[in-house]
Amino acid sequence: MIQVKVRANEPIEKALRRFKKKFEKSGILKDYKKNEYYVKPSEEMRLRKAQSLKRIRRAMRMRQR
Repeated sequence: MIQVKVRANEPIEKALRRFKKKFEKSGILKDYKKNEYYVKPSEEMRLRKAQSLKRIRRAMRMRQR
């Protein structure tokens, strides 16, 4: 659980920015999106291979330029 204590005479906007920064660094949203729905292991492997091929092809195109 992320906690941010509002300091004396500190604007709420500044405390909210600190909270957002802590929230982003903790990776909670990334973890939530990853576990939002179940992906079968075979499907996950297929997606990883497709992403890998896409990354390789993009690198090859950049080399040709």
